[in-house]
Order: sequence, then C-alpha cells, then structure tokens
Amino acid sequence: QVQLVESGGGLVQAGGSLRLSCAASESIFSNYNMGWFRQAPGKEREFVTRINRNGGNTLYADSVKGRFAISRDNAKNMIYLQMNSLKPEDTAVYYCAATGRVSTFSSYYSRPEAYDYWGQGTQVTVSS
Repeated sequence: QVQLVESGGGLVQAGGSLRLSCAASESIFSNYNMGWFRQAPGKEREFVTRINRNGGNTLYADSVKGRFAISRDNAKNMIYLQMNSLKPEDTAVYYCAATGRVSTFSSYYSRPEAYDYWGQGTQVTVSS
C-alpha cells in the first residue's frame, strides 16, 4: 500500500510560482510511475503531468507545457511539481498519484484510471 501526502499549495498572484511536493510512504517508490492531476470546482479531474520510474521520461498537458516541471528524488521517496507563470485557470486541488502498472503508450498515464494510489490533494489558488 502506497500512501501519498501532498504539500506546498497556497494562494499566489498570477505570474507567480509555487512548488508542490508529494511524499510517498512506500519503500520501493522507484518502482512506481508518478503523476499530478488537478480538479477545479465543477470540473472533472484532469491530467497535469507524469514522470516515469527513473525520472528520465515526462509528459505534460498542453495547458502547462513550458510552465510546469515535474521531478522526482527516489532516494527521498519524493516527487515535485514546480509551477511557474501561474494563471488564474490553474486554480484547483492538485493531486499526486502513483501506479505500478507499465504501458508502452505514454498517453496511458494521462488517464486517472491508470493510477492506483492518490493523495488527499493540496489547494492551489491563483488570483488575478
């Protein structure tokens, strides 16, 4: 069982930056593909980004490409989401997710159903 705890959310002005962190309890964290999703009020949960097990492959939603960066530190069982040039439309609850499943199709990891474990979420609010 993997437990995930997000932190780092908050209120920021448009154009600002935040760094989200996700701590994983599992000692074999390096065996999991990791992702970040977000959900705004009244909207479905949407894919933000994912990173593969060794950190060598990433995938981003078009809406955040060039502004957000995902990284991981397997020695610390942590993943991070650096968010720059934030926009009001980035306002949402951000969730960290983990999956032990493997697919040759990178787009597979953009689906919430691909992930087995989820954190409780952290609120990010971007004011205009």
